[in-house]
Amino acid sequence: MAHVVLTFDNNKLAGRLYGPFDENLARIEQKLGVDIRSKGNQLAIKGESTAAEQARRALDYLYGLVQGGAELSASEVDGAVRLAQAADDQLSLPTMESRGKLAAAQISTRKRTVYARSPNQDAYMRALERSELVFGIGPAGTGKTFLAVAHAAMLLERGMVDRIVLSRPAVEAGERLGFLPGDMREKVDPYLRPLYDALYEMIPAEKVERALAADVIEIAPLAFMRGRTLSNAVVILDEAQNTTPMQMKMFLTRLGENGRMIVTGDPSQIDLPPNTKSGLIEALDVLRDVPGIVTVRFNEKDVVRHPLVAAIVDAYDRKTPKRPPERETDG
Repeated sequence: MAHVVLTFDNNKLAGRLYGPFDENLARIEQKLGVDIRSKGNQLAIKGESTAAEQARRALDYLYGLVQGGAELSASEVDGAVRLAQAADDQLSLPTMESRGKLAAAQISTRKRTVYARSPNQDAYMRALERSELVFGIGPAGTGKTFLAVAHAAMLLERGMVDRIVLSRPAVEAGERLGFLPGDMREKVDPYLRPLYDALYEMIPAEKVERALAADVIEIAPLAFMRGRTLSNAVVILDEAQNTTPMQMKMFLTRLGENGRMIVTGDPSQIDLPPNTKSGLIEALDVLRDVPGIVTVRFNEKDVVRHPLVAAIVDAYDRKTPKRPPERETDG
């Protein structure tokens, strides 16, 4: 058994770290099987040595977030625990020292700062910083689309790109968008709602509306992107598992000077007609060894929605038969 004592230099911030009725401490106790007792600005952690050290790192990291003005939610607490555990599982990133402080990636705009809540989110956010083409692959709820839009919003706000282009295959409409009522934005809104939701999280609503009106933020249905070159822009393709190989190749070759592309998708959620190969699956295989392209894979441990979502994803993965080989080429 280990006994670790943490002392914080600000009582008010320590209270925010502990949470109402010490609920954040209770959450860490439950996750790591340790006992945490608070006395003013001091915490005493008792438990198995590895778990106690993980709790120390998680609490130290969370205190840093509070010092930076963050309001802690259950998701932030769970994320800190995941990051602390990953350091001991040797899944650590260069900024995570196994016996030192945790330092997770972050995305900041004037409206909000988002912190990585899992090692794979951390790797993804760092890949977005350094690479011009990033694939974010994994199940629902892992943050791959939200973080892509957040990163794009940050680059736009900093003047590093001139616009954001959002695209998503409209499989349910068979790409025949002309049959839907309204103008182009109204036609594709139902398919792009998750992207809009992320935009409004990172940018004030009135600025989003102005940017949409000025085409600084552009809605570009995948079927209508042929022949374009997208320069000085962040281009996001969401639900990419529902592209055909021809559509995916067409999309990827739109990348222009000072352009960034982010492709997100879940190979287990393909809605294409039977016997139609997914362009995402093919691209992951074809581009596997191309320098400068980074693929980050998420799993159910990265789910940051309601805890039941991770359990649901895991249950379906165990129950659902594997897809035919032609859709499994990425491994």
